Parts: sequence; structure tokens; C-alpha cells
Amino acid sequence: MTSNAVEIENLSKTFISVKRKAIIIPTERKKVEALKSVSLDIPKGQIYGLLGPNGAGKTTMIKCLATLVIPTSGSARVNGYDVLKESTYARASMGVCQGNERSIYWKLSARENLIFFAKLYRMSTHEAKERADELLGRMGLTEKADEKTENLSHGMRMKIVFARSLIHDPPVLLLDEPTQGLDPTFASDLRKYVQEKLKDKTILLTTHYMHEADMLCDKIALINEGEIKSFGSPHDLKEGVRDYDSLHMKVVGTPDIEVIKKMELVMSASINTRNGHSDLVVTAENGYNMAHTLLDYMRSVAGVKVEHFEVKEPTLDDVFLQLTGRRIED
Repeated sequence: MTSNAVEIENLSKTFISVKRKAIIIPTERKKVEALKSVSLDIPKGQIYGLLGPNGAGKTTMIKCLATLVIPTSGSARVNGYDVLKESTYARASMGVCQGNERSIYWKLSARENLIFFAKLYRMSTHEAKERADELLGRMGLTEKADEKTENLSHGMRMKIVFARSLIHDPPVLLLDEPTQGLDPTFASDLRKYVQEKLKDKTILLTTHYMHEADMLCDKIALINEGEIKSFGSPHDLKEGVRDYDSLHMKVVGTPDIEVIKKMELVMSASINTRNGHSDLVVTAENGYNMAHTLLDYMRSVAGVKVEHFEVKEPTLDDVFLQLTGRRIED
């Protein structure tokens, strides 16, 4: 029996866009390769991320796995079930949350929505009501449970969408941009919920928020133009492009920049002084070792006091830029 909850092999999807220029002029057909022979295995109990800009193919992959879009070629299995040949069983094994509040019924209340979707999974009325109330409590929606969804805020609607994906307690979750457009407080709450309450789930998360992928994911696939460009843990991906660290320091007074430039480990140094305060930027192969040396030097200089310092390491956006020549949020 396989240890993978999701198995994707050479998955491709090509869309044909048709545009009629005018009544008497033939139509123009254009092929768009949304996915290009993508392969990815996700072990049970792991959170994998798909990180890339808009149009990279993230949502198309989610829709292929969710049986909403038929792939052009290749195969995919969820919880051991082929998404084409055994689609009914595959759908029963997964919960899907897309960043779209229109995937629930606005004329129904929060509780009615969850009960309705629970019954689609053949839960009894008693089980459906019990599970709906449990999830409404977890989402902090108990007091709003019987209000029509159309009267709720965007964040509350998205809580219902997220709860709906959990209604049948599936082993696999497909979360497609779940925090897009949410206020920072609820986005943070949702990430914390995923971290603390869904440890037993296998999750495929698509996002273009670097900090979200860094925080939640065991492994990340960087995707661009339908192809996976790199794959690994957030740490390993960043270490792969780590040529140097950047040390940023705010100080009172004006340290001697020429002395700093001549220090061992320093690759470059610059300073900007204004109104008796200085912003110092130093690059070094190891920013943490450099920080100790630099702090010792600052303590020895009369009239200079360190207010703040920070070692900035490479980000996932730096990795993506090196691989593709563009930034994730371009």
C-alpha cells in the first residue's frame, strides 16, 4: 500500500481559447498550456505548497485533482483513487476550499449550508447537524449560524467555505488560495488552525504569499508557466540561492564606514546618515557571525549606539527570481 496520499504523474492540461475577430473573419484558436507534464507525490500527513504567480497553473492543478477539470494527459490519484476512473471515491476522500465565497449558497444560513453539503456526503440529519455545529463553533460562527450568508462579511463567508471543506472529515485537503483577500486577522487565524488542528491531514496548499508557504509547508514546489521549477523544503530552497546575508543596522551617531569595509567577512558596506542617525547595510557570507563582530565594534565606538539590527536571509521570492527571472508577485 502506498504511503502517498496524492500521486500526480506527468499531468498536463491544455486549454483552447477561441476568439472570433469579426463575423466574416475566421476564428482565432490559441493553445494555452496550463500544466506541462507535472509530477508530484505528497506523503500522508504532510503539507505541500504550490507557490507561484497568478497564471502559473496552481488552480488548474487543484481543479484537476478535484475532478472539476479533465486533464489533457497524465494521471492523478487521491487517497489511492484515480481522479478520472474512480472520481466518486476520490471526491469523497478530499475537501476543497477555494478562495471564492460564491461556492456556497448565499440565501441559506451558515448552518443550512453546512448541513446541505454534509448530506451530499450521505451523512444522516443528526450527524450533519452535529458536525455543522461543531465546525461553526471552531470557526467562531456560533452566534451567526442562523443568519443568511448574504448578510455576513467576506471573512465570515470564507470561514463557511473553509468549514464546508472539513464537513466530512476528509483525509486530504486541497486549499486553493484560502487566505486571498482576507483581512490579516482571519488569515492569521486560518493559518494557525491549519497548523494546530489539521496535523493529521494531507494538504496541498496553493498560494502566492511567500510567508504563508514558509510558515505552513513541509515541502514547496515552485511553479511557473505550468512547470515545476524547483522543489524542496523552504530551508533547502533558500539555502540553494544563499550567496550572502544582508545585515541592516540602525544606529545613533556615525560609525566609520571605512573601518567596517575593511573588517574580515565583509563583502560590501554602505551607510546613510541623517539628523544624527545612521542606516548601515553590510553584506557578508555569514550574517550572524558578522553581526557579533559588528556589535562588538559599535560598543567600542564613543557616541554610537545600536537601536536595531536585523539579518535578512534569502526569501522564497529570491529563489523564484533566480529560477525564472521574475518575482512571484509580478
